[in-house]
Amino acid sequence: MTSPLLTSPAPLPSARGPLGDAVRKRLTGETDAVTVRNAQAAVAEASDLLHDDDVQLALFLLYASAYGSLPGLDPRLEWDPELIAVRGVLEAAFEQRLREVVPIPEMPEPTVDAVGRALFTLAADDDGPSLSRYLARKATPEQAREFFLQRSVYTLREADPHSWAIPRLTGRAKAALVEIQSDEYGGGRPERVHAEIFAAAMRGADLDDTYGAYVDDVPAITLASHNMMSMFGLNRRLVGAIVGHLAAFEMTSSIPNKLYADGLRRLGYGEDVTDYFDEHVEADAVHEQIAARDLAGGLAEDRPDLLPDIMFGAAACLAVDGWVGEHILKAWSRDESSLRERGDV
Repeated sequence: MTSPLLTSPAPLPSARGPLGDAVRKRLTGETDAVTVRNAQAAVAEASDLLHDDDVQLALFLLYASAYGSLPGLDPRLEWDPELIAVRGVLEAAFEQRLREVVPIPEMPEPTVDAVGRALFTLAADDDGPSLSRYLARKATPEQAREFFLQRSVYTLREADPHSWAIPRLTGRAKAALVEIQSDEYGGGRPERVHAEIFAAAMRGADLDDTYGAYVDDVPAITLASHNMMSMFGLNRRLVGAIVGHLAAFEMTSSIPNKLYADGLRRLGYGEDVTDYFDEHVEADAVHEQIAARDLAGGLAEDRPDLLPDIMFGAAACLAVDGWVGEHILKAWSRDESSLRERGDV
């Protein structure tokens, strides 16, 4: 059976401001009216880049061009010099903002054991809001639907941002990453690719599994979470950050996914919807050990110069995903939607 992820036409997200509009038009070949000055102006006007719709949508589109995740973007423009320069301006400002606001833990010794312990401590000490507990106990059917929409931006492309690191690693870190990613991509079984299992869950919940179908619905902070992964993965100098991100991601996945599955069963969803979350309860319990020790710890031991970025990437994962959860839960506590109104700029 051919995967709908590969055959369904992907819509192009609507612009959320002048920069995103210019980037969108340039990437489709409609016009070349986007310059570094446009990017600099958007950055200067943003009160907080993490929550700025125009900047985050522009970055999302630029990364989508690299992934090939939105076929409406002209592949000949992936390496367009002006667009790469624009991306560079946005990435520099985005990374600077993350380094300003993400609390960085104390540096461990660059050994497998010390880094592994530090990462487990960092994950255990994370006191961010628990979206999974809310979904397990309280979420309404409409809130569960919103949860799927929020998750779809990353999870329909699950594992892809971290795969950029594979050719940039060597030795045990590379072997550990490939072991994790092999599971993420189904271990040779197309129907068990995690992104495909999530697509099946969306179909089971009567939602559109086309990648990009709900980008217009999610807020800037949701795009920022995905954009952060893409920035870490696509920039070779940030290979430590993407490794740290994956370690924290895997270490904080198993228990939440059990709660998500429990909540969806409470709401009456069947195995076609809960399969994705049940799959991750066991898989990520194994992955967390590999990611913390063999991947992150092994890389730190082999490349001590990358240790600060490994810890930064892990802390950034926990912080930004926590802010996404906080946004959603605050909206739900007010009996409001966590989504944008389509057409908001």
